[in-house]
Amino acid sequence: MGSLLEEIRHNRALWLLIFVPVVLVAEHTAPTAHTMLFLLSILAIFPLAVLLSYATEGVAAKMGDATGGLLNATLGNLTELVIALAALQAGQHDLVKASIAGAIVTNTLFLLGASFLVGGLKYRMQEFNRINARFQSSLLFVATVAILIPSAVTAADSIGMSDFTHKLSVGLSLLLIVVYGLGLLFSQKTHRELFSSQEAGEHGPTPPMSVALATLAVTTLLVALVGEIFVGSVQQAATSFGMTPAFIGFIIVALVGGAAEMASAFSGARKNRLDLSVGIALGSAAQIALFVAPVLVLLSYVIGPAPMDLQFWPGAVIMMFLAAMTVVLVTSGGHSTWFVGVLLLMVYLILAMTLYLLPPQLPSDPPAKVSAYERVRTGLAS
Repeated sequence: MGSLLEEIRHNRALWLLIFVPVVLVAEHTAPTAHTMLFLLSILAIFPLAVLLSYATEGVAAKMGDATGGLLNATLGNLTELVIALAALQAGQHDLVKASIAGAIVTNTLFLLGASFLVGGLKYRMQEFNRINARFQSSLLFVATVAILIPSAVTAADSIGMSDFTHKLSVGLSLLLIVVYGLGLLFSQKTHRELFSSQEAGEHGPTPPMSVALATLAVTTLLVALVGEIFVGSVQQAATSFGMTPAFIGFIIVALVGGAAEMASAFSGARKNRLDLSVGIALGSAAQIALFVAPVLVLLSYVIGPAPMDLQFWPGAVIMMFLAAMTVVLVTSGGHSTWFVGVLLLMVYLILAMTLYLLPPQLPSDPPAKVSAYERVRTGLAS
């Protein structure tokens, strides 16, 4: 515990932890002050992300970067899962799908690209385990194909196929969960030696395992609580800032929800522990696509007012597919430079700019027989 208190005393970013109780109290005293809650939740999530990064590094130093990256991705995705469950209970399927697609794209393009850039500015060239990168990219590609199929089949037939889509989504969800479980068995047990780190990197002082695990648990819970406040206020607050619903779900929610993972990934890249950064970025994206999204589909039959399917709107499917293909290309060599990070960030900014200026129509919005051209034209006119 002394090492944790020492870290808080010397790291000024952690002084912002004072905003955690502030935003929790403000949510009860002024629940309708959405803009204030929006800003306070961002100020609270940032130091929690830094603290989660500190604890994760302690676990990774003792369990290895591959396992540490998996653990960080799992705990980091808990925030997205809590946010999605709240939206699922309210029947906001479009928001759930936007947050899922946004988290996949943000982790594969922004998080990985920024890690390459941060590490590349300090080191001329960095290496990482390309077997692990290819493995995670392959998992992500399989999940993207599974998400693509319901949208492609339904779009090819103008007749309503709601019952078929729901049955197909349930079957695909079960298959994806099985693939994810087998992937964990492969990477963490039967072929664990293939996923060892390429570089030892810099390992600074780390907390004891018991302190690190306790910090991870408590911090993740606080991130989930503050993240729920953030989601409850973001739509009303974003309206006053001129942001569209598609941009909010795809970009803003994904960035804030992944703040903890970003802090750990950037810290690992700066210390030349790129395997930790790659494991967090790609592991988190694969976990969302292969586990979080399917679980939400299955849970929608229990806690939601209506079942959710895996049919995403065409723009989201295209963006996820482009993100998966980009990652496959840039991680095939097993090394990175700062310019590779710039290229990934440019692809992300292209997608973000598109959403900000012309958000995609959601599946429930346009009539079934309206052409794609008419949908775009209608969107421009509005």
